[in-house]
Amino acid sequence: MIKLNPKLSQKLSYTVLFMATMLAIIPVLVIIFLIVKNGASSISWEFLTSMPRNGMRAGGILPAIVGTFSIVVCAIIITLPIGVCAAIYLNEYAKDNLLTRIIKLAIVNLAGIPSVVYGLFGLGIFVMFLKLGVSIIAGALTLSIMELPVIITTARGALNSVPQSFKEASLSLGVSRWQTIRYVVLPNALPGILTGAILSIARISGETAPILFTAAVFYVPNLPSSVFDQVMTLPYHLYLVSTQIPNMPMNIIYGTALVLMMMVLTMSFVAIFGRVYFRKHRKW
Repeated sequence: MIKLNPKLSQKLSYTVLFMATMLAIIPVLVIIFLIVKNGASSISWEFLTSMPRNGMRAGGILPAIVGTFSIVVCAIIITLPIGVCAAIYLNEYAKDNLLTRIIKLAIVNLAGIPSVVYGLFGLGIFVMFLKLGVSIIAGALTLSIMELPVIITTARGALNSVPQSFKEASLSLGVSRWQTIRYVVLPNALPGILTGAILSIARISGETAPILFTAAVFYVPNLPSSVFDQVMTLPYHLYLVSTQIPNMPMNIIYGTALVLMMMVLTMSFVAIFGRVYFRKHRKW
């Protein structure tokens, strides 16, 4: 057996890991560069605040921006309270038995189901069975079900990160379990919960399949006035202008992609900076 010098082995390991990291980062940087290069020229105040014109070959993408924002806000309003409450129950109250283990396994498995399956589920349940139609609320409910496993998982991880000694100290003072959760566990777990929620928002902002069946339409002449209205969304609009509309100017296609990418990246950076901020102010 050949024995390598420890220093040489360490340098070799660092080199391999660095190359693997570069293989993952370089394609992403190339994609970002191409989108920015080809789409920056189309970004203007008119492009961001006006309605589409001339078969979407001119004008702006305001309805798609408003539609995406509306669906995402409704989805997170529905998902976050339910997901956090479920995480609290599973982490703090539920006993470790067969039923609980099955529920936890189901949550993990649900997180891996393709988004198009959730879209078909939303079409069958919310659009057709509950007769909500193709609307913001139908799309938001579908995205909520899709993101619920992620919210529960991240919230449970945040709750588990709180030191057990904090809970024991609170309970030893005669404080009830719920008061311990409310005043000790949740405040310390809040940074992780918020980070998971923001990352979930970033993910569902770019989803196309679930809203394709439940909320998004080709074109609407007006901005939505209620949660029962149909909307345009950035992911679906990008799909349409890049594949379904002939003679579409490339700068508009890349400009739409750039707006969507900036929206997702902004939310991701907010999550990163929020995590760093809360970690600096954490007392443990």
